[in-house]
Amino acid sequence: MNLPNKLTVSRFVLTIAFLVVMFSKVRYHQTIALVLFSAGGISDFLDGTIARRRKLITNFGILMDPLADKILVCSAFIAFVGLNWVPAWMVVIIVARELAITGLRLLAVSKNVVLAAEGYGKHKTIWQIVAIISILVVASYPDWGSVGRAVFGFHVFGDVPWTNSFAELAKWVAVALTFISGWLYLWRNRAIYLQDL
Repeated sequence: MNLPNKLTVSRFVLTIAFLVVMFSKVRYHQTIALVLFSAGGISDFLDGTIARRRKLITNFGILMDPLADKILVCSAFIAFVGLNWVPAWMVVIIVARELAITGLRLLAVSKNVVLAAEGYGKHKTIWQIVAIISILVVASYPDWGSVGRAVFGFHVFGDVPWTNSFAELAKWVAVALTFISGWLYLWRNRAIYLQDL
């Protein structure tokens, strides 16, 4: 197994660790969850970059890299619904899109076609990761003492810390890109599922 694929597999492990810590009662569990999720996001960037630069692109990576991203991101958003940090309807859009695209990819594989990720999908993933990290920062920074509150808790407009406003914006951008990228992906690859109707 090459290095990019090892990084992809590590993201599955990081997802499990993230969820365990997120719902644990250990001290600073939200900060630890933030570190674990950030490590998952960094591994997502690194595996694709290394695979392209070293020409280590494999069918395993093409299929499993997006799947690892989806599991990591969907797990975080679903956990946030349980904590009342994100509205359920936003997460329904995100999870439905990811399930639809995964289903399309599996259907394509059954027809010996491998569908790679597209540009909009990559931007969508970046904004989903940014949204999740910003939500975790909002939940975590009060535990970081006066420095954390000084950096992440100051107010720019009104009585709301700037990190709260940024997290809210990131959520909306992530949901919008999720919907748009999903619709475009399904439309561009419609021949794969329409030929069976």
